[in-house]
Amino acid sequence: MEIEICCNSIQSAANAKAGGANRIELCQNLNEGGTTPSYATICQCVKELGLKVFVLVRPRPGDFVYNDLEIENMLEDVRVCKELGVAGIVVGFLHPDGSIDTTLTRRFVEAAAPIPVTFHRAFDCCTDWSKSLEEVVACGCKRILTSGCHETAIEGKEVLRSLVQQANGRITILAGSGVRPDNVNELIQFTGVSEVHGSCKMITPGGYNETSAEEVAALLQNAQKA
Repeated sequence: MEIEICCNSIQSAANAKAGGANRIELCQNLNEGGTTPSYATICQCVKELGLKVFVLVRPRPGDFVYNDLEIENMLEDVRVCKELGVAGIVVGFLHPDGSIDTTLTRRFVEAAAPIPVTFHRAFDCCTDWSKSLEEVVACGCKRILTSGCHETAIEGKEVLRSLVQQANGRITILAGSGVRPDNVNELIQFTGVSEVHGSCKMITPGGYNETSAEEVAALLQNAQKA
């Protein structure tokens, strides 16, 4: 069972490592759905913390339809991430009608190679999850981060199970959104996913979200019981 912890800062990443995690999805502005983290944060997580870092490449909040300037910015982020030795790139592209932008997805898979690409929760905004799964597979992505097209993974567990069955080992279904120590066991057993994604966040005295080492440890422990 692979566990990925979503971290929005260098401190969150350090806390995730303290809780036993060795793989993170790194972003910032998590309260807005996540955007690309800073160069320094990526560098510290890879070089100093020694974590397996999957970097979210997303230039802004909002939809997943990007203009040429934003696309060039994202491609540069991918180039920098490769130089820094990240373990994975996380992106997602849609057309205005909610279908997968396969042309852009393939372009970024090629740009990231040989680093694997995860198609993120833009997938949950798609109009046809079964068709979209086949398109993402054909684009060469290695994972889909999804809540089963629902608000949380537990709410979307029926779709997640269907996605795992349809994928049939061709792509990894990474279940995320609302994954906690108290529901991760049920989620894994019901859906058959081999990887889960959780933020394990707490509110600090300063009033912002930060990954909790204790929550990470509990999530890892309960996931391994499934």
